[in-house]
Amino acid sequence: MNLHSTSRNICLILFFLLGLSSVAFAQRDDGAYQILQARYGTAESNVDVTQTLKDLARSDVTFRMGNHSFGIDPHPNRIKTLRIYARDQRGEVRVFEYREGSVVDGNMFRGWRGGNWGREGDYHGRWDHRGGTDYGRNYASDDGEYLILNARYGTAESHVDVTDRLRELARSDRQFRMGNRTFGIDPHPNRIKLLKIYTRGSRGEMRTFEYREGSVVDGSLFKGWSRGNWGSRHEGARWNDDFSMQDERRENRTSKRNSDRQANTQLTIISAQYGTESYRVDVTAALRMLTRDGRLEMRVENDTVGRVDPAPGIVKTLWLTYSVNGGRSQSVRVQERYWLRLP
Repeated sequence: MNLHSTSRNICLILFFLLGLSSVAFAQRDDGAYQILQARYGTAESNVDVTQTLKDLARSDVTFRMGNHSFGIDPHPNRIKTLRIYARDQRGEVRVFEYREGSVVDGNMFRGWRGGNWGREGDYHGRWDHRGGTDYGRNYASDDGEYLILNARYGTAESHVDVTDRLRELARSDRQFRMGNRTFGIDPHPNRIKLLKIYTRGSRGEMRTFEYREGSVVDGSLFKGWSRGNWGSRHEGARWNDDFSMQDERRENRTSKRNSDRQANTQLTIISAQYGTESYRVDVTAALRMLTRDGRLEMRVENDTVGRVDPAPGIVKTLWLTYSVNGGRSQSVRVQERYWLRLP
């Protein structure tokens, strides 16, 4: 075999290998499962992270998962799980679980990098859903454990009954982010408010669920959620005064703790940036102005970080470095629309 023939054969082999590599790369998004939804947390407290996972998938095929990945800790001091609900080629739903701190590999999922999968809120499987073919339906959605009796929104000093409005929201939304705009009223301007849902359990016990303004309400806990088949107004009426009594006791305790802590706490904002991985703006000065009595409490959004929007139409993140009482610097990352509380 002459030199010319040998060179030609080598070129053909290299071309063939490159072709195989290209095909393999092109098929990296051709996994066996299509993602429907992703939730992160524990059985008692978990949130929809479908959109955040989609943003992560665009830049990384694999990543190590935890609070920092999603910009939220839905259940502090507990080990959390990421659950990815996906549909296989036969239409059956399967749940993939990743313990906090483990690596998520997107190669098994179809359209991973392209984001060609579910949107936040599209799939309504419960946290403990283990499979089935009810994609697009409220799988066991109205079989929660607690029957709603009454719902109130506001503060201890000023709150209103929002039971009827909550029933309207429940008929159209499996879950929603709660605040003044949701209920069409601000019962106590310039104060952080609570939604309290008073319920009765399957054994007749009474339980109150509290949602801080800006948090997500998930109806999967409640019986008859989307049907509006809740307790009678008369049955829930006796809870009207409980809002004030519970909060008055809590606020007295909190006030004393805060006074003791504020007397000895000095919070220093070292640096703060807001935006995306590729483009951020410095918002250090704006956050320093929001610090009061050694504490920073705010909802991360364009208006609160200095009325800037470095990436319109894209979910942004706040990167913050701070210290307490002159100690070592600490860093935190909080996604847009979630609350930041320091220290």
